[in-house]
Amino acid sequence: MALRNKPSWELLAEPDLSKVPVEELEYDALIVGGGMAATGTAYEIGKWMPAGSKVCLIDKAALERSGAVAQGLSAINTYIGENAVADYVRMVRGDLMGVVREDLIYDLGRFVDDSVMHFEEWGLPIWKQKGDEGKSLRDGGKPVRTGKWQIMINGESYKCIVAEAAKNALDEMGYDLHERVFIVKLMLDANKPNTIAGCVGFSARENKVIVYKCKAMMVACGGAVNIFRPRATDEGKGRAWYPIWNAGSTYTMCMQVGAEMTMMENRFTPSRFKDGYGPVGAWFLLFKAGVTNSAGESYAFSDAAKEELAKYAPYGLQPVTPTCLRNHLMLKELKEGRGPIYMDTAAALKKFMDDKKAEGMDDKALKKYWKELESEAWEDFLDMSCGQAGLWASMNIEPEKVGSEIMPTEPYMLGSHSGCCGIWVSGPNEDWVPDDYKWGYNRMTTVNGLFTAGDGVGASGHKFSSGSHAEGRMAAKSMAKYIIDNAGFAPALKESAEDLKAEIYKSVVHYAEHSKMTTDDMINPNYIRPRHMMERLMKYTDEYGGGWSPYYMTNAKLLEIAMHHLDMLREDSDKLACSGLHELIRAWEMTHRIWCVEDHLRHIQFREESRYPGFYYRGDFPEADAKSMEDGGWKCFVNSKYDPETGEWSTFKKTLHQIIPD
Repeated sequence: MALRNKPSWELLAEPDLSKVPVEELEYDALIVGGGMAATGTAYEIGKWMPAGSKVCLIDKAALERSGAVAQGLSAINTYIGENAVADYVRMVRGDLMGVVREDLIYDLGRFVDDSVMHFEEWGLPIWKQKGDEGKSLRDGGKPVRTGKWQIMINGESYKCIVAEAAKNALDEMGYDLHERVFIVKLMLDANKPNTIAGCVGFSARENKVIVYKCKAMMVACGGAVNIFRPRATDEGKGRAWYPIWNAGSTYTMCMQVGAEMTMMENRFTPSRFKDGYGPVGAWFLLFKAGVTNSAGESYAFSDAAKEELAKYAPYGLQPVTPTCLRNHLMLKELKEGRGPIYMDTAAALKKFMDDKKAEGMDDKALKKYWKELESEAWEDFLDMSCGQAGLWASMNIEPEKVGSEIMPTEPYMLGSHSGCCGIWVSGPNEDWVPDDYKWGYNRMTTVNGLFTAGDGVGASGHKFSSGSHAEGRMAAKSMAKYIIDNAGFAPALKESAEDLKAEIYKSVVHYAEHSKMTTDDMINPNYIRPRHMMERLMKYTDEYGGGWSPYYMTNAKLLEIAMHHLDMLREDSDKLACSGLHELIRAWEMTHRIWCVEDHLRHIQFREESRYPGFYYRGDFPEADAKSMEDGGWKCFVNSKYDPETGEWSTFKKTLHQIIPD
């Protein structure tokens, strides 16, 4: 059989980096990322920057389809509307087992609706209640709600609409947009300690390295996926619930320059339609579908479930069961042999029809209503998860006739959905905010001039798309103020441009030097390819770090083994080899993932309790502690810090303050 051709690339003839140009640029403000938070910053920042300022947004992909909203959404999950902001804080606090930054959540709740109203003004179709069709949210139009905080949209072009507004805002101010540039490393100032001064990346489309200097920076590159072994195998292995291009870059790049991290032990393990990873939110909230075990029992409301939830008091006794504990009940059914678990789509749709019959709807109207209902059931996936619709079709599944299996996925790390890992940031400088929650500019990390938003902000989940955009706008205003207050700051980098280029292209040079030693360049004793590195990482995290195969269970000894494997993986990553630009992206993504996972496991090691049952379990500490740090308990933040000067890590507790009363 013929071997596949080796890649053809001009650099591979000989590892001569002189052929790779380096561009050096300087800006007042940089926005690193292209998702909802970054577009929020891009839209807002020009309103506050001094005249003549230079700003640039740098996106690894293209702004129209970048980030978690890339494929579209069928709902906006955070819209306060007629609700009280304090109730929003209570909801987030309850779902995340009591450990959140209430100042950040309340601050966000005050401003999120304005972003949603902008989305509508830019062209996003938002469903309205009868009688309010054609009336905008800003003019008092009432949206169709599927829950207390969610509103329905036609959102297949959601990100395109928001990206267009961001581009227009940048263009209007004469600011720059650099797409297809992957930022891989942040850099501190050579003269001013603990102060951001720039970053470096490379073009994803041509051989070019770009070194940026700046006075302030906002980093929002999403969370982390492909850090645990997925349930999908072989040709489906690239499928995931969260966007696969999110490699933990936000967390890794900020922690590498010394930013303090928080709640990195938290991971989100969503329950989704099996194999297709289709979201379940609309089925739960819009169609009011229930879940059953293999016997058709609504296990989540049984006496046994109530007894199980009581073990996690007070969190399990809340009116709305936290997301992790809903997972916990599902896993209990599976482990005790009552799987699979089904979303009872057929019963949900039938109830809709029965209700309409009871209201006196005639047969003709019922038939029309049924077609609309059926269309909405499929459109929910076509809006944001086409693969799930394809899977249903290929397996002859008709949701109006049979239920569909749901299953907890592999874990992800993120700070804007039902998760709260991320970076420790300063809150609003207001009287009601505790002093240890505010030390600088709003949404600034512990590194001067380095800001974040969306998935980057830790201990503050349930922002979703709208909240991430609003938080990006908030960070823009703070970043502009920081730049004005530090107008005399002239950033200087310690690293030379040539040294940075050599660091970025190291794996390319390594490939060129060794690839001809074997007949198949994928197999070589002198290097490891990014795909192989990913397989190894997923094996270690799954088997030792609490992945899906051991039902998300780990313990001190397993974590010790995982950290040992990570040490070796880090050592072997020095021998990464890349045959082209695409693989160079994969290599740097793997580097970011390894750092991100290490901090994640350090936090789980440190927190001697199971704070999030259903997301992960410490088998040696199975309880969720309700005692505060001051009482020797774990109802507190776990923070960590990497020292870029010494290369040492520290992990420690941080006091939790309750601001909003129960």
